[in-house]
Amino acid sequence: MYFEIQGNIEDIEPIAIGNRIQELSRLKKQFGSGRWRKLKGVANVKLDNGHIRRAEVHWCEAHGIGKRKMKIKRFID
Repeated sequence: MYFEIQGNIEDIEPIAIGNRIQELSRLKKQFGSGRWRKLKGVANVKLDNGHIRRAEVHWCEAHGIGKRKMKIKRFID
């Protein structure tokens, strides 16, 4: 499913940091080493069919690398 974040991500919370991330080795192979964190937040997302919905999104990020592997976990509205 393709989507775009509309506006800012709110209520950002860490889920896991460093070795607590299950996919850490894959992230390091694909994007490089860094201080990886898995985060979640709430945002308005524009879906590929044009609808805008409120959703909980999860992603991984590292300093100097940025947000990667963003996905919609569930719709809130």
